[in-house]
Amino acid sequence: MDKVRVAIVGSEFAAGLHARAMKRNPYVEIVAACGIDAPSLERFVKTYNVPDSYDDFNKMFARKDVDLVSCCAPNFIHSKITIAALEAGKHVICEKPLATEIDHAVAMVSASRKSGKLLMYAEDWLNAPALLRTREIIDQGGIGKVLYIKAKEAHNGSHSIYAQTKSYCGGGAMIHLGIHPMAFARWLAQSEISEVTGMITGGQEKNFLHKNYGGEDWSAALVRLENGVTALIEGNYITHGGMDDVIEVYGTEGLIKCNLTFGSPLHVYSRPGYVYAVEKAETTKGWTDPAVDEEANLGYVNEISTFIDCVRLGKTPPFGTRAEDGAAVLQAVIAVYDSAASGKTIKLKPLFPEAK
Repeated sequence: MDKVRVAIVGSEFAAGLHARAMKRNPYVEIVAACGIDAPSLERFVKTYNVPDSYDDFNKMFARKDVDLVSCCAPNFIHSKITIAALEAGKHVICEKPLATEIDHAVAMVSASRKSGKLLMYAEDWLNAPALLRTREIIDQGGIGKVLYIKAKEAHNGSHSIYAQTKSYCGGGAMIHLGIHPMAFARWLAQSEISEVTGMITGGQEKNFLHKNYGGEDWSAALVRLENGVTALIEGNYITHGGMDDVIEVYGTEGLIKCNLTFGSPLHVYSRPGYVYAVEKAETTKGWTDPAVDEEANLGYVNEISTFIDCVRLGKTPPFGTRAEDGAAVLQAVIAVYDSAASGKTIKLKPLFPEAK
């Protein structure tokens, strides 16, 4: 097909990331958007020049000129929206996490298989140029056999009620932030996660800083993969100064360190401050390292381009971005919570062993 016609569900942060990446792709036409917040939806369709808008996603999915649905709604309704889109005969991109419950994720995979339509898991880390280069160096034998991965995503918290409320998000910092390095470790090791030992702050009064958050504001997990690689995964809301994504990979013959968010070639000193440095930075005064094409560097542009090619050219989504991968990572994240609650290591079995 010449153009992939896209409908977006959602009108806030994630929807904007997807829309901007799609606007950079010559094979995409955004034909409609849906949201329940009328003022937000109105701003969104005006900003991205979307011709039609809806407050009911089922009505939007009934359109015959929609090839692909981008699900950028709050976590707790990912499964409902995705299954409805698949049953309507649309391919789907679903933002992370795939769902908030394992049963929902499994149902989403089943719906994709039954419909014959693609369900693609939007994990931007796996498309970030620096991490693709990391993978290339490892594949070339540059650091020998991978032994240990240390990775985190952290910032100072979200203003969204959906991220702050456990019933909407499915948890706290681990499911919202730590899910990225969790997916990265599995992708880099090219192996399933076999056991998880987790620790979290616990939410509300048990949190370090954010007592009003229903989910944890700090989380960490020791993860063992089937091939013996070990990983330390962290997600937290207690980091000031902007989004902080740091990855270290240790091998038998070397190591790789990657500063994904603060690895800017620019170093700026400003007394009055300026408009924007990096995501979640509280100030631009003093010394800062402003991002250059931040959304491309974080993987969003490559991610959307890959998914569009899958739909347009009939390709299979790469390992790490299939629906089955999203379900596997969710399983590991939920195991972090189970481990933290029980004080025990949780052993996992693959949800879809045939999808390895």
